[in-house]
Amino acid sequence: METVDIIIVGAGPAGLSAAINAVVRGKTVRVFSNKESLLAKAERVDNHLGFYNITGKELMDKFREHAKNMGVKIEEGKVVNILPLGSSFMVNINGEIAGAKKVILAMGVSKVKELPGESKLLGKGVSYCATCDGMLYRGKKALVWDQSQDAWEEANYLSDIGVNVTFVSKKAKPEKLKDNIIYVNDALTEILGGDSVESVKTGREEIQTDAVFILRDGLAPAALIEGLKMDGNFISVDRNMETSIPGVYAVGDITGRPLQLSKAVSEGLIAAQHAALQIDKIKES
Repeated sequence: METVDIIIVGAGPAGLSAAINAVVRGKTVRVFSNKESLLAKAERVDNHLGFYNITGKELMDKFREHAKNMGVKIEEGKVVNILPLGSSFMVNINGEIAGAKKVILAMGVSKVKELPGESKLLGKGVSYCATCDGMLYRGKKALVWDQSQDAWEEANYLSDIGVNVTFVSKKAKPEKLKDNIIYVNDALTEILGGDSVESVKTGREEIQTDAVFILRDGLAPAALIEGLKMDGNFISVDRNMETSIPGVYAVGDITGRPLQLSKAVSEGLIAAQHAALQIDKIKES
């Protein structure tokens, strides 16, 4: 398992600001992202000091170029779980395990609405990663809920390792979905079970299953790491951008309003500086 000083989840303005400022302070970083920053879709940006009448894409390209020139590499990957291990963290990126002394969450505002029963049964049949947990359900029934572009690939993977798969999607049946996978054109509304998943409800029926793989492009922050204090849909932080979990920071839109570019960049700097300082203190002790 490769271990670095800081793992950053998200590659928007907040995440890249954190990465650049960590590198300036001599820290090793890995940056993971599986979606484009909302800034890249902005038609025009006039409210960030030093830039005027520039498109969001142009500005985001400058941020990426700056990061690249500082040696920061943006890696494609969805972080599905973060586990504290004493003074460090184990981070699961779609089945790949990486280690870090500190973690900075910078994935933007969470628009994920959890299903009834999802949190209760997480780890008891509810999973966000087929390659991570698929082997647990070999020879059993599993339902894949299509909430991302590559959900069909993970459904095929589950089928290949011997899982009896049902694929639920509001979209048309993917052309490359394996023929032995049951396709249901619907949406999940609830996950049912006592000590483990027993069934799910859709808009039209109840389906018996041993597991539910919810394959979203993003996760609700509280689903990433246990014990994370939230304020509605936002992560609670202190003045150093540290969350309720020591060593885990949150920056940018995910920490609350104002949802502004300048705030995101500033918070990335603050978190990186504090994280680097804490790492240095550990080395000195």
